[in-house]
Amino acid sequence: MTRKSVRGSVSHHAGQAAEIGVARDYESRGFTISHRRWRGSGGEIDLIARNDQWLVFVEVKKSSSFENAATRISRRQINRICASAAQFLAQEPNGQMTNVRFDAALVNASGAIQIIENAFGQT
Repeated sequence: MTRKSVRGSVSHHAGQAAEIGVARDYESRGFTISHRRWRGSGGEIDLIARNDQWLVFVEVKKSSSFENAATRISRRQINRICASAAQFLAQEPNGQMTNVRFDAALVNASGAIQIIENAFGQT
């Protein structure tokens, strides 16, 4: 295994662990995780959570700090997530009228989680 493939494998597993931790955090706040890594034509949505009020599209970012994790969410990525979310909403009973939120879940090196609700400014 090359150094690059080892680093990629470690990052992949760290990302999966971060998603599991974030999913548990949402569940502890009364949400159900409807989908993990849901793929639409625009791209992948890490987690889709719901409760009786909200359908939440969650982008999970792990880095050495919350600040570094936040900077890893690009405008291009936000646009792709929003496009996939629109595709997902087509399957919902209320369609585009569904109460939605786009959250960023930031995970630092120690595994601490910071949720930024409505991070993309979409409501």
